[in-house]
Amino acid sequence: MNLPSGHNKSFKNNFARALIGVSPILLFLPVVSPAIALLLGVAIALSLGNPLRHFSKALSPHFLAIAVVGLGAGMNLQNVLQAGIDGFAHTAISIAFALCAGLALGRLLKVGSSLSLLIASGTAICGGSAIAAVAATIHAKDHDITVALAVVFILNGIALMLFPPLGHSIGLTQEQFGLWAAIAIHDTSSVVGATASYGPQALETGTTVKLVRALWIIPVTFMIGLVWSRLYTATTDEKTHLKRPWFILGFLLMAGLFTWMPDWSNTAHLINQTAQRLMVLTLFLIGTNLTRESLAHVGKNALIQGILLWLFVSVFTLWLI
Repeated sequence: MNLPSGHNKSFKNNFARALIGVSPILLFLPVVSPAIALLLGVAIALSLGNPLRHFSKALSPHFLAIAVVGLGAGMNLQNVLQAGIDGFAHTAISIAFALCAGLALGRLLKVGSSLSLLIASGTAICGGSAIAAVAATIHAKDHDITVALAVVFILNGIALMLFPPLGHSIGLTQEQFGLWAAIAIHDTSSVVGATASYGPQALETGTTVKLVRALWIIPVTFMIGLVWSRLYTATTDEKTHLKRPWFILGFLLMAGLFTWMPDWSNTAHLINQTAQRLMVLTLFLIGTNLTRESLAHVGKNALIQGILLWLFVSVFTLWLI
């Protein structure tokens, strides 16, 4: 016997509340990755709905900013800066080029300016971390964040499987492969996975170059925070809701604090690990805020933008190497 529609809706709401209430506990287990957390949140939102959306929507931007600050504890500024001195100009040019190309593709494909910027930032710098930082700066809508992260996670998975055999087939040295992977693969974790399977020198090169690029989150996000209201908003109301990315200063201060206080390495590790799990929880909450209407509004062009930009960066980088 079918339940009346009112009872069915009430059951779905209660079930969704229970899942959302229990899931944050599970997300602090190391086996739950950011991609799985995001997909879990999206699955709940699209199948059951999110009766707690006003809470999750209010909490997610604050958690996002706190997580970004905490991630600074895992970065050694001294090592990254030393490694990045020689390649400073090359890194700056390549990031600017990828950002401009991504925004141009987004405009050509008529992708929303916020979503287009998130995809371009994630591709140009360091995937999910860059998307999180930029999203917190421009107050991106949850469906834009979700789609941008989904595009990055999909392409990361493809690259993780495809790059090592492709690098062997075209005869890249370990150093060449490490450089290529660091520039063409979005997230640091995926760069580590791909280069580790290629060889120890590839891992060392790839990790170092990727960390140098990750440090560019700081100036790029500050610049975006300063110019976003002029370039990408049309109304006064939108401008008043924008905020400067002061949490990036927190990221930098956190990194500097533990870089020059090595005796606190255990504390730095604990903060970094907690921030990573908080980011997982945040991605889950962002996923639960997705609706069918907002997903339909985004369309398929965002995925096309992400794929074309990723292919362009990958092929162009490989040609230069």
